[in-house]
Amino acid sequence: MVRTITDMDTVALAVTDGMLHFELSLAYEVFGTAPDAVSVPWYDVEVCGPDAVQVGRFRLEPDHGLDRLRHADTVIVPGWVDVDVDPPADLVDAVRAAHEAGARVASLCTGAFVLAAAGLLDGRRATTHWAHTEELAARFPEVDVDPDVLYVDNGSVLTSAGKAAAMDLCLHLVRLDHGSSVANIVARRLVVPPHRDGGQAQFVTTPVPAPDNHPLAGLFPWVMERLDQPLTVEDLARQARMSSRHLGRHFRATTGTTPLQWLLTQRIRRAQELLETGDDSVDAIATATGMGTATTLRRHFNRTVGVPPDTYRRTFRSRPRNLS
Repeated sequence: MVRTITDMDTVALAVTDGMLHFELSLAYEVFGTAPDAVSVPWYDVEVCGPDAVQVGRFRLEPDHGLDRLRHADTVIVPGWVDVDVDPPADLVDAVRAAHEAGARVASLCTGAFVLAAAGLLDGRRATTHWAHTEELAARFPEVDVDPDVLYVDNGSVLTSAGKAAAMDLCLHLVRLDHGSSVANIVARRLVVPPHRDGGQAQFVTTPVPAPDNHPLAGLFPWVMERLDQPLTVEDLARQARMSSRHLGRHFRATTGTTPLQWLLTQRIRRAQELLETGDDSVDAIATATGMGTATTLRRHFNRTVGVPPDTYRRTFRSRPRNLS
C-alpha cells in the first residue's frame, strides 16, 4: 500500500567525512525539491552529520548532529570513498539507533557498508556497487550480497548499487510514498533515462524520454494518446515517416530498447496508473491499455512488474492524503 506522506515526511541525509558528493546531491535533489506539478505534501529534508564534514572537494555544514537521525522517518546513507576501513563508529551507531527507533533506512552505493556495520543487513539480501560486492560479502558474511541487482527492498532496510541505481532506489521510495504518477513526474523533471532492467521486479515506471530534437520527439506523444489501439511497428514507422528498420535504430539510440518493448512498457505503465487511481476492472484496464484481454494483461504485467494486477492494486493503491 502506498504510504501517506504524513507518515513518512522527514528524510535525513546522514553525512560524514569522505561521503560521495554525487549520491548525496542526488538524494537531496529527489527529496529536497517538490516538482511544480506535484500538489501533495513533500519531504522535509535534513542533513545530519558531525560538525563540518568534507564531501569530495566541498566542506559541508550539516543542519543537525547525527543524533537527529533517530527522529527521522527515512534515513539515507550515501556512498563513501574509503570502504577499506571501518565506517565511523558514531555514524554506525546513529544509523542503528534510527532504525531501532522505527526509521526506514536506505543506503546508496557503498553506503551499504555502513548498514552492514550497524548489523542492519544481517540475514538480509543486499547489494552495493558491483566493484565492492565481493568486499562487502567477505567482511560481512551474515549478509546475503547480490551483485546482479539494481537495488533491494527489504521493507525498512533498502540498499542500491552505484550512481544510476541510486536514482532508481530514490524514485522507488518516492513511489512507495506517493504512487507512480508522482514518481514519474519527478523522473521527468530530472530527465531520467529509461529505467534499466535489473535482476528483480522493479516498481519504478520507465519514463518517456523528455521532448527534444531527436527524431522520435513527435512520435512519443502520438503513441501515448493511442495506447488503447492495437499499434504495430509498421504503424509507428508510418507515423514517424521512416522505415521499420530505421525506426528500430532510432529507438535503440533514444530509449535503449526496441519499439515493441517500449510500447509494452508504456502500456504496463498506463495499467499501473489506472490500477492505482481508479476502480476499473482488469478487463476494462486491458482494453484501455491496448492489451485486449485480461489474460494478456495479467501475463505481461506479472512478468514485467513481478506481481499480478490485483495484488499490485492492493499494494500500491493511492489513498487520500491529509493536505493540512
